[in-house]
Amino acid sequence: MRVVTGANGFIGANLAAALLARGDRRMAVVDVFGSAAPRYPEALGQAERVERDALEPWLERHGAAVTGVLHLGACSDTTATDRAFMLRNNLEYTRMLWNFCARRAVPFVYASSAATYGDGAQGFDDESDPRLLRPLNLYGESKQLFDLWALEQELAPPRWAGLKFFNVYGPRETHKGRMASVAFHAWKQIRAEGEVKLFRSHREGVPDGGQQRDFVYVADAEAVCRFFLETPASSASPNGLYNVGTGQARSFADLAHAVFAALGREPRIRFVPMPEDLREKYQYFTQAKTAKLRRAGYAAPFASLESGVADYIRQLETAETLRA
Repeated sequence: MRVVTGANGFIGANLAAALLARGDRRMAVVDVFGSAAPRYPEALGQAERVERDALEPWLERHGAAVTGVLHLGACSDTTATDRAFMLRNNLEYTRMLWNFCARRAVPFVYASSAATYGDGAQGFDDESDPRLLRPLNLYGESKQLFDLWALEQELAPPRWAGLKFFNVYGPRETHKGRMASVAFHAWKQIRAEGEVKLFRSHREGVPDGGQQRDFVYVADAEAVCRFFLETPASSASPNGLYNVGTGQARSFADLAHAVFAALGREPRIRFVPMPEDLREKYQYFTQAKTAKLRRAGYAAPFASLESGVADYIRQLETAETLRA
């Protein structure tokens, strides 16, 4: 039985759906469900649902049946300021899962984040010394603290990988509100107002809309998760931290144009001031180095920005038509 945490969220729901589509019927999905129906019930099928706070005792009862843990659950709010809450959710909870997998010799794949790289002054290299990194926000710090802790452990799962996801976008993110991808917000703005608002640049040499990100389609993110869960550790594919990105930075202007193209509309972009509280903590460039991932044996191509956005917008438009 595989365990997927964060299954009521974005990457977790897509991963659960992919496992279900591949015939993985023995699966437990973990999140805060409460009495409400899951956000994306089609992604979870008939998988056993476990409340996040009940997972530790559940593992004590069912641990012998667990064959892998994919930990995608976290507080991913980059503007959060409650340090105790963030560390309890993103550090202590992940340690609990690590320790379970280490004791039971169960593969463990978890979500780290490109936010650990901070402003990028140390580059975006998953083979450099992670102790030199300086995250810009509490979310990135919480992920960094676990990465460093994991690298120091003598007792570890037989296969483990901390995946540093770059800017992931795609289906099943509509619940994220302001934390949803720019692709999703651009689609909403175009439908409502016929234009896209992007932040002006506040850095010399970077044009408005020229801020760059390594945009990753969620189907590629979940495919990398499955790869590490299903590929035993080896000298070529060692345990450790791995970037999950295309290796090609693209601008927010490129992204906006891709959304307009997917909708068959002429681009209309308006630049607005960046909130002052974000200006000192804003990444102007991210681009994953992917050599380590490729050496580990992950050979599948990543979707281009244009093809990923086109597929995503098609799904958003289809869902909107069905709701109408």
